[in-house]
Amino acid sequence: MKGPLFYSKILLFGEYGIIRDSKGLSIPYNFYNGALKREENPSAEAIKSNGNLKRFLSYLETLQSEQPELVTFDLATLKNDVDTGMFFDSSIPQGYGVGSSGALVAAIYDKYAQNKITVLENLTREKLLQLKTIFSQMESFFHGKSSGLDPLNSYLSIPILINSKDNIEATGIPTQSLEGNGAVFLLDSGIVGETAPMVTIFMEKLKDQGFRKMLKSQFIKHTDACVENFLGGDMKSLFANTKKLSKVVLNNFKPMIPEQFHGIWQAGIDSNDYYLKLCGSGGGGYILGFTQNLEKARISLKDYKLEVVYQF
Repeated sequence: MKGPLFYSKILLFGEYGIIRDSKGLSIPYNFYNGALKREENPSAEAIKSNGNLKRFLSYLETLQSEQPELVTFDLATLKNDVDTGMFFDSSIPQGYGVGSSGALVAAIYDKYAQNKITVLENLTREKLLQLKTIFSQMESFFHGKSSGLDPLNSYLSIPILINSKDNIEATGIPTQSLEGNGAVFLLDSGIVGETAPMVTIFMEKLKDQGFRKMLKSQFIKHTDACVENFLGGDMKSLFANTKKLSKVVLNNFKPMIPEQFHGIWQAGIDSNDYYLKLCGSGGGGYILGFTQNLEKARISLKDYKLEVVYQF
């Protein structure tokens, strides 16, 4: 048995901001993927994954009994599959901000949800929001609080534009140019990040009036501009706004940036060789980079592993 593949995602813009209604842009990242599987001789990892699925199953049973109008699953089949050793075989690194739990949620919904909304339908805003709500409830098992965007992206495998909490749409992004000098890349921090503690720090910061003001007047303003620049193909403005965003994040989101990266974060801003931003909730995992000159960025960051996500 091997189910269909579900891909990782990257939230290019909007981390933390979307909690406060900023714009956001999420794109599928096909480099990593996962699928539901069963094997004769499962590895230790497969057995661990199966244990996670058992816990997830009991969470879904509770969810369904408490909110039957939200979503119903074929729980009997799911229970049987889990009892006979099904696991989630995934190359998506956990705690890296690329949506490992999102792909699992998408795979479970795809296989076991009844009356599910499919990718082939005319995806109206209502249907997208309904899916996002379902996925948000399902993924809360892993994070405590989830926007539902990661599973949505993984399930549909198309770029998603978040205009606000209740206004999302499928979107197109400018075509890649593999000859281009400009690039979006991932930088491996070598540390596993955990979403829940980072979100808790953010929620604590929100109690501070000054922080809330900064979010609105700077962070959300620059995030919205970046989304518009990227989708409009205005790369000159994109880099100007990404630089502003990078500065705001360094000054106000320090706990979310691993300490050993504070220096190279600042160095990018000073040299204009690259600009860094959070990928997901931060605290470790990947850091997202933007550069107008990939070769320059590679030289400046020669001690780190760069993974190019998108070239233009």
